[in-house]
Amino acid sequence: MTDHLFHTVLIANRGEIARRVIRTLRDLGIRSVAVYSDADATAPHVHEADVAVRIGPAAASESYLDIAAVIAAAKSTGAQAIHPGYGFLSESVGLAQACAAADIVFVGPDVLALEVMGDKARAREHVVQHGVPVVPGFDASGLSDVQIAAEAERVGYPLLVKPSAGGGGKGMEIVTSAEGLATALASARRVASASFGDDALILERLIRRPRHIEVQVFGDRQGTVLALGERECTLQRRHQKVIEEAPSAGLGAGTRDRLLETAVRAAESVSYVGAGTVEFLVDADVPDEVFFIEMNTRLQVEHPVTEQVTGLDLVALQLRVAAGQPLDIVPSVHGHAVEARVYAESPERGFLPSTGMILRFDPPAGVRVDAAIETGSEVTGFYDPMIAKVIATADDRATALALLDSALARTVVLGVDTNIAFLRRLCRNERVVAGDLDTGLIETLLPVTAAPPTAAMLSAAAEVVHAASEPVRTSALWRELPGWRSGAPAVERPQPHFVTDDDELLSVEVGDRRSRGTAQAAVDGEGAVWVAQDGITSRLRPLDRRAMTRRRLSASRAESGGGGPEGRAPMPGSVVAVHVEDGAKVTAGTPLVSIEAMKMEHQVLAPQDGAVHLLVAVGEQVRRDQAVARVMTEESR
Repeated sequence: MTDHLFHTVLIANRGEIARRVIRTLRDLGIRSVAVYSDADATAPHVHEADVAVRIGPAAASESYLDIAAVIAAAKSTGAQAIHPGYGFLSESVGLAQACAAADIVFVGPDVLALEVMGDKARAREHVVQHGVPVVPGFDASGLSDVQIAAEAERVGYPLLVKPSAGGGGKGMEIVTSAEGLATALASARRVASASFGDDALILERLIRRPRHIEVQVFGDRQGTVLALGERECTLQRRHQKVIEEAPSAGLGAGTRDRLLETAVRAAESVSYVGAGTVEFLVDADVPDEVFFIEMNTRLQVEHPVTEQVTGLDLVALQLRVAAGQPLDIVPSVHGHAVEARVYAESPERGFLPSTGMILRFDPPAGVRVDAAIETGSEVTGFYDPMIAKVIATADDRATALALLDSALARTVVLGVDTNIAFLRRLCRNERVVAGDLDTGLIETLLPVTAAPPTAAMLSAAAEVVHAASEPVRTSALWRELPGWRSGAPAVERPQPHFVTDDDELLSVEVGDRRSRGTAQAAVDGEGAVWVAQDGITSRLRPLDRRAMTRRRLSASRAESGGGGPEGRAPMPGSVVAVHVEDGAKVTAGTPLVSIEAMKMEHQVLAPQDGAVHLLVAVGEQVRRDQAVARVMTEESR
């Protein structure tokens, strides 16, 4: 070992957390081992590690969740310890036991803590015995749907249905009445089974205006458990955190002390070792009441904000504790840090995930950026859509929020849709700035309307299109622009017309092409132009004269013929459920199939009344905009 630590550590994860762990290992002089799936063969974490080992195909179940493959990779590289990151196997009892059997250190808590806290229902019962307050509810394991309905009536609606074995908001469903219970149970079980291999559920009373506050705890093998401060994680969408901060916004001293003391008590109850997070609900209308939600027995996505305000490297602390060293720190909090999660998704299209090649990634200077991507990276539908975290730190909350907003404005991601513009909107929201938070705040800002491309963005798009048609540019760039040819006379250059993904026609006035300013643009493999400025990103399809003619003819036909009968996939993904039988008669809006990608499930609805002709089956992979079903009216059959 180096300095009584380890000489080689394997990271059983991918993306930004793998890169984050590698960074600390490098600082400590410890050899790093990355693992990767076929989809991640060229990912940044692979080439940044000292050693990289392939562990399977793209699907997580056959690679990152394959315990035997992870252990084999550790043995073959001489790794003394395995750091699981977060997600995947980070809270796996199986991995911890396999590590023990292979004489490899698992950088995480002991099996007891994993078993107790990894099951929400068991954790709930356990902490109650140690004086920790919980939200009223019940464990649905072993109960029939009829029994669950009876218990639900006893507790009272509204209720939150959530997987017992999971976290991260996956599979959670809100039920406001008995009529919606059966559908919520089926959906939650399906997601729980797919994500965690366990469809057990618990149901809890839904607090109307909850704040989600968590406490970072740390324990060592000498019996010390410390609280390193709390984090505000209230800004969420469908139970998935979007912006986090430390310390919490406007939390009273008495409530803060109660949270920290209760978190330590919960961790001590399982003799906790390593980094963990105890999560609480605080009623925004009754802030003195706090309720235990769960304990995450791992490092959290949002750990950077705690690092920024405490000055601690939590990954280094994890390694020291895993090596048996005692915690020799006196935690204190200074300043304020805010983190925004950048997702490859389109808020304007209901936050559907986006996939593709990263044509350009320019992270902002002056703030911390933990990124999973770099220019040239491929964002696939196999894994979580978070591609980066931007963390701003300042002496006070208002300055930190303003700094984060400025940093997001300077963050350039071309090639996939992102939520950057929406994150900027959150940073400037009156309630967010005032600290008047609850987990439903984001829902009040929906639906999201796409910001139109600015004149500078259109100018930048026109510039790359014209550059692609220059005789000297004989690369693949111009070849990807249909209808244009290299070496064409200037008078035949394409007119500066573009169409958006919403089919809106945009034009740049010839002779009035203003400066592109800070706008950045690039062309993807399908000939579309991606352009970004101040956090706004647009995907524009350039049109030449022939395309403009076809567009006019198509518009004329649409005016006379109406909409089509196909239900189309809103995103690339896998068909996980078919809700109707082939030939069934349905009404417009009836769910036909469900498609899952990046841990998100979306229903395709019937576009009109009629008889269904299914075009896909469960398990099939579909492309964005692919027809998955056709609904024919009596007149059209």
